[in-house]
Amino acid sequence: MAAEGGGKEMNEIKTQFTTREGLYKLLSHSEYSRPNRVPFNSQGSNPVRVSFVNVNDQSGNGDRLCFNVGRELYFYIYKGVRKAADLSKPIDKRIYKGTQPTCHDFNHLTATAESVSLLVGFSAGQVQLIDPIKKETSKLFNEERLIDKSRVTCVKWVPGSESLFLVAHSSGNMYLYNVEHTCGTTAPHYQLLKQGESFAVHTCKSKSTRNPLLKWTVGEGALNEFAFSPDGKFLACVSQDGFLRVFNFDSVELHGTMKSYFGGLLCVCWSPDGKYIVTGGEDDLVTVWSFVDCRVIARGHGHKSWVSVVAFDPYTTSVEESDPMEFSGSDEDFQDLHFGRDRANSTQSRLSKRNSTDSRPVSVTYRFGSVGQDTQLCLWDLTEDILFPHQPLSRARTHTNVMNATSPPAGSGGANPGSNGNSITTPGNSVPPPLPRSNSLPHSAVSNAGSKSSVMDGAIASGVSKFATLSLHDRKERHHEKDHKRNHSMGHISSKSSDKLNLVTKTKTDPAKTLGTPLCPRMEDVPLLEPLICKKIAHERLTVLIFLEDCIVTACQEGFICTWARPGKVELQKQLKTKEQQQQEKNQSRKTLKTNKPINRVKWGLDMHNKLSLN
Repeated sequence: MAAEGGGKEMNEIKTQFTTREGLYKLLSHSEYSRPNRVPFNSQGSNPVRVSFVNVNDQSGNGDRLCFNVGRELYFYIYKGVRKAADLSKPIDKRIYKGTQPTCHDFNHLTATAESVSLLVGFSAGQVQLIDPIKKETSKLFNEERLIDKSRVTCVKWVPGSESLFLVAHSSGNMYLYNVEHTCGTTAPHYQLLKQGESFAVHTCKSKSTRNPLLKWTVGEGALNEFAFSPDGKFLACVSQDGFLRVFNFDSVELHGTMKSYFGGLLCVCWSPDGKYIVTGGEDDLVTVWSFVDCRVIARGHGHKSWVSVVAFDPYTTSVEESDPMEFSGSDEDFQDLHFGRDRANSTQSRLSKRNSTDSRPVSVTYRFGSVGQDTQLCLWDLTEDILFPHQPLSRARTHTNVMNATSPPAGSGGANPGSNGNSITTPGNSVPPPLPRSNSLPHSAVSNAGSKSSVMDGAIASGVSKFATLSLHDRKERHHEKDHKRNHSMGHISSKSSDKLNLVTKTKTDPAKTLGTPLCPRMEDVPLLEPLICKKIAHERLTVLIFLEDCIVTACQEGFICTWARPGKVELQKQLKTKEQQQQEKNQSRKTLKTNKPINRVKWGLDMHNKLSLN
């Protein structure tokens, strides 16, 4: 487990760690940072963020890296475990005045070797669209800060879209933009489209289509981060009020909510199959929430300060079909050590096999990681003894500690695609059976109210659905004027039919009243996870954790982006390096021979001439 020894051991920065699959090692030659490496005051600066994109060039080295440090933004070729980083040759470098980059995101749909679309959010509220390969700036959104004057906390392209993107602000608002539209020269006017438990969605009133298309107001305080489900249909948001809220993005429906144990929630991520959401925040905990059951299924305690990033590792998520009676041995006996993009994709498809009618035992282990302001990296295993507590385990689990966990009775029969319309649709191709629930952990009443209220009002639901089809999924064929008229009519309908919606208005929830409820179960009511590893890996607070095919990427507030090679990748890199060195030495020796041969002959001839002359 994670706890280090006392004193000096606690303050020692680790450069490697071991898990069941092997040794992870820090590659010092692959460290990216500001080229001049001049120390800067990181206190008060916006968090260092890192974005990746693959441009699919023919060289096989198509990964590109973008990161921000203070007022600076850098764009590099990312060489990972293959070669040393060359900090002297950024593809693009920008220094901003009066504002600082806070977040950024690449459009993976449109990325090529000749052009990439990069969105950058800023501390003053603007959003910039740039192309760091062509080294040009396309557009600036919210330039006059007429839409929102607060800091941009998160910006992401809408999955499946080449032109739509979503921006969150510390004001608690989110805005949907289209890169093809302008923002206008006056402050936008809005009309209500949809309202529910602690959220409201408005459309922009204008004679011509303009940005923003939609304005979301979510919770109280800053909206710290949001994440789209793997299929792009659902949106998970975490706010400073401590709430996780999950929406159906197209129909603008609230699917479910969860409250932190204490303080605000700072980060959120989805499992590769979209069945689970993990959050982290100011309670120093990671919390695992079931999308299907809308309830907390586990908490993890290992950090000593705020958790700043959580992320699932699709390359070590393990799924095996096996007969539990036939298996014997340890985890190492069956661990798959192949890390590749194919494995990540196959993991998602194999996870869905549990949903089929085939009842063969499926052994599941989700791996996720977290980093925090305590400068520690934690890795966690979410195993089937937590996910399916009343099914026979196919193998022993050694890294999960269930403390004072309740024993929920086996759940009733699960929903399936052929069941009635009350079944919950999950972000995937099939509908899994619900997790077993205890009497103390039923479905959230708030979740039911948020998800069922719109079903009762068929006119509003169908209207929002039409609006979503027209405007949210742009997806390449739209008639802007018709959309605009329909959007107004939809908003007009929802505002007139607000009698039922006003029953669940935006209210501030008392944290003391949520503790011990399904929104926020007590610590003794859910399993408590221990981290698989917990290591101090930086001097400054950590702000980035990204799982790639052959490495893990972390970054701290000092501006150092570090590469941790996965097991087996260090040796491969060393072999490649050795071959390169051997070839360089061979080439050098050939050059030396060619250079020395004529010199030696001349020298030999002069020496012989002198000897003969003397004689």
